[in-house]
Amino acid sequence: MSNNTLYLIQADYAATAQVLEQLAKIYSENDQVVLMGDAVLAIEHPFLRKLKEIYILENEAELLPQTEISNLKIIHYLEFAELCLGFSRCISMK
Repeated sequence: MSNNTLYLIQADYAATAQVLEQLAKIYSENDQVVLMGDAVLAIEHPFLRKLKEIYILENEAELLPQTEISNLKIIHYLEFAELCLGFSRCISMK
């Protein structure tokens, strides 16, 4: 189990940029980010582009106009559950 943090970004679209700016201040190199709901529409945010990997649930990837983003990993619910279990800290940001 990782001592790093898994961040679940669940903000509505209007609040997502502000949430990502807050996340940029506390994010550590080996933390991971999952975008959920309307937050997936912020995939082009400058902070997210710097990350090694960003996760999005398969059914929410349909919201994206494109899915060919180099650091984007589309995951199934089982993979999401395994990802959550791999972290000792999971923080939801809304």
